[in-house]
Amino acid sequence: MRRLFTLLALSLVTVSAWAATPTGPAVGDKAPDFKLQDQKGEWHSLDTEKGKWLVVYFYPKDFTGGCTTEVCTFRDDIVKLHKAGAVVYGVSLDDVKSHAEFAAKYHVPFPLLSDADGAMATKYDVLSDEKGSKYARRETFLIDPAGKIVKVYKDVDPEKNSGQVLSDLAQLKASGA
Repeated sequence: MRRLFTLLALSLVTVSAWAATPTGPAVGDKAPDFKLQDQKGEWHSLDTEKGKWLVVYFYPKDFTGGCTTEVCTFRDDIVKLHKAGAVVYGVSLDDVKSHAEFAAKYHVPFPLLSDADGAMATKYDVLSDEKGSKYARRETFLIDPAGKIVKVYKDVDPEKNSGQVLSDLAQLKASGA
């Protein structure tokens, strides 16, 4: 009986550890590659921005409250982000046409990538499926010029995300990262 209890306890610990293990890329990992079109139909990939800091922020859906707030905050900070040497990509499962309309309405000056099949969201482990409706969770990845992930922002606040990225980018550059 004692042996059975020990085996059961070990099984529970193993299952708990497995369930808590993240499956997406983490700090220090090479960023997963992608090749997606933006709102203008232009193609972008990780190699396109080689040698630059890259901010990849995932968001659930064009024209929704939090997503509009977030895109406008990144839009308003784009000059600061560019001065810091960063390129910004917004990514959702919306199609190119939706992104074009969203970008036009809110004067978005950076690429909004269409991940319509969810392949990139799957690689970055941000794809969610709620009641048959798939979307990308609101998460952001800061990628260094060598293509490594240096910061992962989970459950981001749409109003504060851009400022957090700017602050962390300044700290990373000051530390020689």
